[in-house]
Amino acid sequence: MEILVVFGRLLFSSFANVFQKKLAHYGLHPFFIVMASYAVLSIISIPLLWTFNPFALSSEFWLNIFFAALFDMAGTLFLVMSLSKTDLSVFGPLNAYKVVISMFLAMIFIGEIPSSQGFLGIAIIVFGSILLFPANKSNNNRVIHLLADRGVQYRFLSILLFSIGTLPLKTAVVSGGAIATTVFWCLIGFPFAIIAHTLFLKDSFANDLKQSYQHVSRFLYLGILIFLMQYMTMIVFTQFLIAYSLALFQLAMVLQVFLGWKIFNEEHIARRLFASGIMIVGSLLVIDA
Repeated sequence: MEILVVFGRLLFSSFANVFQKKLAHYGLHPFFIVMASYAVLSIISIPLLWTFNPFALSSEFWLNIFFAALFDMAGTLFLVMSLSKTDLSVFGPLNAYKVVISMFLAMIFIGEIPSSQGFLGIAIIVFGSILLFPANKSNNNRVIHLLADRGVQYRFLSILLFSIGTLPLKTAVVSGGAIATTVFWCLIGFPFAIIAHTLFLKDSFANDLKQSYQHVSRFLYLGILIFLMQYMTMIVFTQFLIAYSLALFQLAMVLQVFLGWKIFNEEHIARRLFASGIMIVGSLLVIDA
């Protein structure tokens, strides 16, 4: 059963990224895509409030779900911005950096010093990531090519925010359960998405709204996929440690490379599959360490 949940989560996550990238290609701004998807998530979530007692949830739950929803909404903004600017077959494998960032956060905040195996895993992940891009004729340094890519920069920011949000999210789901955590993750994230759009893009709302009318079904599918992905994530968090959950989620990168090639006609498929394999090995070394 746990394996089915994990693979369900991988499928929902990967296809949600496909819809996010498609909507960005249609000219909708990433901030509007996030706000509209949270609107759909809220519509899905409101009827589910009657499946549990919100008043029985502890203060610990409310504090943690507030910060988890805040960091994850911000992470989603940068995630969609990344998808709008870089290939899905590059975006997916970069998820391996989540274990790297988690390790460095553990070093900074709780004093966990990685073993030599952990640092070896990080080196392997970095090596795999630079293989995602072919050598540039004007600049043969693939590391600079990787770090200079704006989509990659946004991806790193989204990973950082999601990594920070993982701890309160895990605490919330242990305290309140999978369905309550998923519902309030959606409902609390929606006003944050509105605030972000209002602060930074209030002048483009009318234009984006007009364009969105022809993509209503895509937004509906996207909202359903994100809800199912998040609910599956909560179930995984109740069954596995965070580190092992992150390890299982790395498997999605291979699927995303394939989808990038099949749906968006992205190039360098063999190179990126090979790089993904290397990064998965590095991730497993870091987590095992």
